[in-house]
Amino acid sequence: MDFLQNNLIYAVPALGLIGIIVMLFKSAWISKQDAGDANMQELAGYIADGAMAFLKAEWRVLSIFAVFTAALLAYSGTITEINGVPMHSSWIISIAFIIGAVFSATAGYIGMKAATKANVRTTQAARTSLKQALKVSFTGGTVMGLGVAGLAVLGLGGLFIVFLQVFHVTSANSIEMRTAIEVLTGFSLGAESIALFARVGGGIYTKAADVGADLVGKVEAGIPEDDVRNPATIADNVGDNVGDVAGMGADLFGSYVATILATMVLGQEIKVEDKFGGMSPILLPMVICGLGILFSIVGTWFVTIKDEKSNVQTALNLGNWSSILITAISSFFIVKWMLPENLSLRGYEFSSINVFYAIIVGLVVGTIMSIVTEYFTAMGKGPVNSIIQQSSTGHATNIIAGLSVGMKSTVIPILVLAGGIMASYHFAGLYGVAIAAAGMMATTAMQLAIDAFGPIADNAGGIAEMSQLPPEVRERTDNLDAVGNTTAATGKGFAIASAALTSLALFAAFVGIAGITAIDIYKAPVLAGLFVGGMIPFIFSALCIQAVGKAAMDMVQEVRRQFREIPGIMEYKAKPEYDKCVAISTKASIREMMMPGAIALITPIIIGFTFGPEVLGGLLAGVTVTGVLMGIFQSNAGGAWDNAKKSFEQGVMINGEMFYKKSEPHKASVTGDTVGDPFKDTSGPSMNILIKLMSIVSLVIAPYIAVKAVEGNYKQEVRKEIRIEQKTDSLGNIITDTLINKTDTLAR
Repeated sequence: MDFLQNNLIYAVPALGLIGIIVMLFKSAWISKQDAGDANMQELAGYIADGAMAFLKAEWRVLSIFAVFTAALLAYSGTITEINGVPMHSSWIISIAFIIGAVFSATAGYIGMKAATKANVRTTQAARTSLKQALKVSFTGGTVMGLGVAGLAVLGLGGLFIVFLQVFHVTSANSIEMRTAIEVLTGFSLGAESIALFARVGGGIYTKAADVGADLVGKVEAGIPEDDVRNPATIADNVGDNVGDVAGMGADLFGSYVATILATMVLGQEIKVEDKFGGMSPILLPMVICGLGILFSIVGTWFVTIKDEKSNVQTALNLGNWSSILITAISSFFIVKWMLPENLSLRGYEFSSINVFYAIIVGLVVGTIMSIVTEYFTAMGKGPVNSIIQQSSTGHATNIIAGLSVGMKSTVIPILVLAGGIMASYHFAGLYGVAIAAAGMMATTAMQLAIDAFGPIADNAGGIAEMSQLPPEVRERTDNLDAVGNTTAATGKGFAIASAALTSLALFAAFVGIAGITAIDIYKAPVLAGLFVGGMIPFIFSALCIQAVGKAAMDMVQEVRRQFREIPGIMEYKAKPEYDKCVAISTKASIREMMMPGAIALITPIIIGFTFGPEVLGGLLAGVTVTGVLMGIFQSNAGGAWDNAKKSFEQGVMINGEMFYKKSEPHKASVTGDTVGDPFKDTSGPSMNILIKLMSIVSLVIAPYIAVKAVEGNYKQEVRKEIRIEQKTDSLGNIITDTLINKTDTLAR
């Protein structure tokens, strides 16, 4: 036990390394599976090549951004003081930023590579049984989950160890430790920056292709969604990988890192005497998330079914709940072992058992969010059925029903989040809110495995359709795909919930470093900042949706041109020019992702340096509230529309009459699904990155704008030192009596 206590910090990156090693074994297993006939492999090759071409184009642009941002961070790190107030940063923050960006891009690449290998192998497995198809597709998702979580824990834990040595950290509450953690924020900034562009760019790509394929292929030409004759179908399948897989991987990688980092920043303020040199509040989130990788691996063992009639959703839920339950039980022992009995943060006193309760709150909030999201988006449930029923009266009523479902779906999640914030704060103050988010993110590997399984199954169905395989193959892949739509929606709900708690923790860290004690909305500038912040998610969403619309128009024109100018496509005598559609989506997504990304990165800098930290705090509050609401609304509305459309493939009962594909209600549902596509896959899931990224940017610039707080009316006394020195002679008589009284203001 003494050995573990003395070397616990090294166990963190070791746990991440274990996740990566298991990922490599699972990736090798996928590669050994049968990839089907030559035609299937050719189609899968188009998808893999298109996905890789997009990532390379995206990386070229983002590398320029990364180098420019790293240079600015390096310069800021050389500033030692502002107006006599010391800065505690270093030029090394630029290196942390670059590493975070590279790791984030790598996380997305791992997921995309696994998905493009697993999709065709899932199709082939579906020719034998549903059980084998689930095994292949879920293993592909597991590769992504373990890769993302493993890289995050390895990168963050490894850099933390390096920075402790570089900055000669001797104690947990020293200036050197503060510098090490502030420099570590660069890693999170790099991760979230790349995640935003990956999510927005991938979302624009996938939905431009999807909308174009649907409007011309299904609505105008009357051919199936994934028909090989549709020129946009390859781009559509590529989009599933670059948006729902690579984008989601980078997204949750950033969430994972930001959550741990926010808890570390707050933990550094807690002074304790423990077995780890006073570092237990700092190490705890890394240890819990590192062990969460192991518990997620255990959870994957439960994801299996017996036969064709088994419920796939139940199998996935069993694996998810198993990993959550193991995390909850183990957290009790970890907390009691690591933390001392009594702790205090910013005057709020709490016990170690209360920290455990806060972790449980985070796990419960994440679980409830997943259950509620599943209810509002799953086939056969009331919300989706209401959209189906209203499809019978046309396209407009379908849209009205979907918007209504999305808006109503915000009520329970917001109440759950509000309750979770209050409960976690009650138990352990601001540290409780942060550690609750860390508890929720502990099973990220499992959450991502379930989420990535959906796009793999969707691709598998597309390859089955394009390869004209027997109907039972498509039935099996459709079974997996329908569940995958729900798991994708629940994954987005989980990501938004974690983003809300993480942003609050980052916000608390920002307030501490910026040196402000409160944000008074009675002040006109702060209230103005609140309103501007509330507006940002709307303009951000508008730009994302507009980008999808513009790119989709180009895609529609191209598909129509090919149908018109290439004779023999509809008779299977000529092959469509898939590469032209792939190029349209790639160029549009790279071009259109710039403006939304710039808003997220530049706005906090302008507001912070112009108006100061309190106004910036008001801005962050507005962004967080409306961003969470917009994210939940758009993701759930889009998911419900999608599954309402898919319900017609099996047949639905409306007013005593059965309706199937190509019926009028089905056409109305296709319109709803088309409207919902950019909601659920572009702007909606980007909201959680938006609110986290703006909080991280604010945290990075906090030391530089905190000077304004010191110059104003916000001076804080944080340390008073009274020292009495006495000297005595050989007889014990006092010959010197000195009283020293010293007061320090907040040092930055």
